[in-house]
Amino acid sequence: MVLISVRHVTPHSLLRHFPLTQHFLPKQIPSLKNRIFSFTATATMSSTSKKVLVPVANGSEPIEAVITIDVLRRSGADVTVASVDKQLRVDACHGVKIVADALVSDCRDAVFDLIALPGGMPGATNLKESEVLETIVKKQASAGRLYAAVCASPAVALGSWGLLKGLKATCYPSFMEQLAPACAATVESRVQQDGKVVTSRGPGTTMEFSVALVEQLYGKERADEVSGPLVMRANHGDEYTIAEFNPIQWTFDNSPQILVPIANGSEEMEAVMIIDILRRAKANVVVASVEDKLEILASRQIKLVADVLIDEAAKLSYDLIVLPGGLGGAQAFANSEKLVNMLKKQKESNRPYGAICASPALVLEPHGLLKGKKATAFPAMCNKLSDQSEIEKRVVVDGNLITSRGPGTSMEFALAIVEKFFGRNKALELAKIMLFTHA
Repeated sequence: MVLISVRHVTPHSLLRHFPLTQHFLPKQIPSLKNRIFSFTATATMSSTSKKVLVPVANGSEPIEAVITIDVLRRSGADVTVASVDKQLRVDACHGVKIVADALVSDCRDAVFDLIALPGGMPGATNLKESEVLETIVKKQASAGRLYAAVCASPAVALGSWGLLKGLKATCYPSFMEQLAPACAATVESRVQQDGKVVTSRGPGTTMEFSVALVEQLYGKERADEVSGPLVMRANHGDEYTIAEFNPIQWTFDNSPQILVPIANGSEEMEAVMIIDILRRAKANVVVASVEDKLEILASRQIKLVADVLIDEAAKLSYDLIVLPGGLGGAQAFANSEKLVNMLKKQKESNRPYGAICASPALVLEPHGLLKGKKATAFPAMCNKLSDQSEIEKRVVVDGNLITSRGPGTSMEFALAIVEKFFGRNKALELAKIMLFTHA
């Protein structure tokens, strides 16, 4: 079980969320940090911070919620996460717990530049049944301000509230029939904008959806600044590919036992996509903190609470150990003697291990875990890899090793793991269900 607590971001803390600050800047290079600090300070001062509301409910889809929050915070937006239930903590899908900043009832008098609804079931229904949220979103619409929804929520919430009349909209395929009477036309676009409304289809389209929201708030230049470091796909919807060398079969007994370590500074999109997708595939995922407590503060100020501490996790054996990225998280992994020893034993036992983003370069490479292997990493980190022959590939598998590049490759990375354990047909089935590839 993973608990996610999302803290409110104030204008004073925007610098920490801007895409060019802490994401990949080592703390030991103060002069470089200062130069970036000056740049971002100017950028944020020159444009007023936009206020965004992301409501969540029991049954919300965590990939959609976390990507929306993360990407918007990267843009400099002041994002408030509000629970529509009577308590801050909600039980999202796939065993993920989210702790909101506020109750939606506390937000009824606030003015937002954007309200963005994640999907998931029964999350979308629970959003729809919130009379307070309905009032807030209707006020948003009547004032001519932006509102948006993804997955089931365009049909279940916005449509039922009468907020799509005369507009083109899209949603998760199985809700299109419900959407049709509520709007002027249903479309199968991955992201659809009509006037002040933006709609999208599912977990696999949420990153595109979120970048589109950044563009609506701040313009294309800011959207491009945010999307660049995400390493998004150019061919959205196409089948994913992996570059595989020295192929071997990845085996397990009953269900794959998979360890996902997390730490302060881990990239929450990468962590949540890996956990969510592997649990969808029915793998047994154990999330372990390498810190001295279960709760960690991820890179975009989202708190994750692990299942166990790394010392407890080390008592078990795993069919795969896989590391999310994020600069601070990768550095913490590299400094964890317990985790590094587990990774070395995993390699020595010829059991699979992997990493994404900063972690291949900052964890695996320095500890000799990439020796003789093809690998990739976050683009700015690839110069640290001893073998750079395959760094442009989005997902690289070499025997028992799997590596990938960043948040925008996390879904492919997780699906490639599903493919190695369960076969390509299972991975493609999940990809289609999530709308990552065309249904």
